[in-house]
Amino acid sequence: MNIGEAASASGVTAKMIRHYESIGLIAEAGRTGSGYRTYGPKDLATLSFIRRARDLGFSIAQIRDLLALWQDRDRASADVKRIAAGHIEELTAKMRQLQEMVMTLQHLSAHCQGNDRPDCPILERLASGTGDGGACCD
Repeated sequence: MNIGEAASASGVTAKMIRHYESIGLIAEAGRTGSGYRTYGPKDLATLSFIRRARDLGFSIAQIRDLLALWQDRDRASADVKRIAAGHIEELTAKMRQLQEMVMTLQHLSAHCQGNDRPDCPILERLASGTGDGGACCD
């Protein structure tokens, strides 16, 4: 199948398929006599694997490691679990950071009059250089 068909079947855009090939995440596609890329079932399985891993937020480096483990039938599941556990820690830290940002913005928004006057604690906080995402004080 061609790149458009592979993109439709795997849920990965043609542009991303080319990118994954260029960085060596997937093997370079076979070519027809006229130079068009061709993909087979193994390629589709790999592209679908990558899409699902990206949907879970894994980085390219993590996906590279997961692909290597997926293709290694002698792998230890502990290696896969280690990658997943590390990713869980990263996601948990990001969630904490996002929650802190939400709380700061909620606090600032609650203290902004939202009227025609120019006074605005949101802008004051941004201008003060203390917009670190931590809790805001009055």
